[in-house]
Amino acid sequence: MTVPVRFERAFPVTPADIDDLGHVNNVVYVRWVQDVAAAHWEAATTAAERAGVGWVVLRHEIDYKHPARAGDEVVVCTWVGPPAAATFERHTEIVRAADRRVLARARSVWCPINPQTGRVQRIDPALHDRFYSA
Repeated sequence: MTVPVRFERAFPVTPADIDDLGHVNNVVYVRWVQDVAAAHWEAATTAAERAGVGWVVLRHEIDYKHPARAGDEVVVCTWVGPPAAATFERHTEIVRAADRRVLARARSVWCPINPQTGRVQRIDPALHDRFYSA
């Protein structure tokens, strides 16, 4: 049985991330979800592989548990789920670095496209398997 390889990246909470209620704006969480997904893809693939596949988001679902605030640093961890036809599920967990408290969890559905044609394309299973460990 294989398990998904987890990838994480730390992000500081900047003053620009804070909304009128004094906590991180919801849009920032979406940015973190997308940024860590892109960093995971870049870390696990070659430049040639990245040139041959583009990704579009079909859906983001985010459950907000606790607020992040100015001065916090968050750790964003992501991993892929199983592919289904021409879509890929990706999971993300956002925790506060200082106490590892879960701030949010996300599930996203991504679709691979051919960058030249803009059409949906299938991913080589060997490429997908690189995101799993035995």
